[in-house]
Amino acid sequence: MNSDRILLGVALMLGFCVTAPLIDVASKLAAQTLPVGQITTARFVVQAALMLPVCLWMGQGVRMGPGVLGRLILRAMFLILSTYCFVAAVQVMPIADALAIAFVEPFILLILGRVIFGDEVGARRIGASVVGFCGSLLVIQPSLVAFGLVALFPLGTAFSFAAYMLVTRSLGRQMHPVAMQYHTATVAMVICIPVLVVADWTHWPTLDPQMPAGLEWVWLFGVGAAAAVAHLMMTFALRFAPSATLAPLHYLEIVSAAILGYVIFSDFPNALTWTGIGIIVLSGLYIIHRERVNARRGSVTLPAVAPRRRRA
Repeated sequence: MNSDRILLGVALMLGFCVTAPLIDVASKLAAQTLPVGQITTARFVVQAALMLPVCLWMGQGVRMGPGVLGRLILRAMFLILSTYCFVAAVQVMPIADALAIAFVEPFILLILGRVIFGDEVGARRIGASVVGFCGSLLVIQPSLVAFGLVALFPLGTAFSFAAYMLVTRSLGRQMHPVAMQYHTATVAMVICIPVLVVADWTHWPTLDPQMPAGLEWVWLFGVGAAAAVAHLMMTFALRFAPSATLAPLHYLEIVSAAILGYVIFSDFPNALTWTGIGIIVLSGLYIIHRERVNARRGSVTLPAVAPRRRRA
């Protein structure tokens, strides 16, 4: 991979950071009246429906390659858990609060990327990650005191999404990104729907489905549509650049979340929050700068990727 491919991965990651908070906005709007499990399931139903024609148009078909089903199931389960935990969190918490807690995920990913894939993680990138994480804590200082046990839900999102990203990277050498997103959404849908059927009998509040009405249909569709676009960009980004490079950039997602939270939910950031946002932006820009420097020096090396490959 050359420097252009690395910068393309960075650009796609930035696109993800702008689009991903739309998933959270639609989820929060839907969660005011609909169960968390139904919102989670709707996300995958919509994703699968949107990606099927794209898959066929690109000539990918709908068949899975050999030896990938197990990892697709694992990937789907991690994504289901990540989605459920975050929707449950934003149901009662501001989006930026939940996201600030979930931002331990890049640290987890940085460490796992080094241990599992042998990614080179220099002192400057680690330093930028630490600075960015400190900035995210300033955006809204989440704590168990403020939110109770619900604050643990974003931690579940952090761990499960880090694992999801690593499985994505593993599958990337064998599957086209569009096919990967379609199959993951389909597998997740197959897992979720029977759970909702059972919940309909047990009347479990967070899972018991109900018929949407009015704008609820829009919010449910929005969750899946935004997820389809955002996760496709994330998966392509992981193809073009190593996870250790992309992880610090993920902090920029909280900037978009803060803006949307203010516009839609009137969550106006205070001075300390704006300071944190500034730190996050500067850390992300520094990471981009370091990647350009390293690429010019020819010091960035990535694992070989098969000619065709791709958060689906």
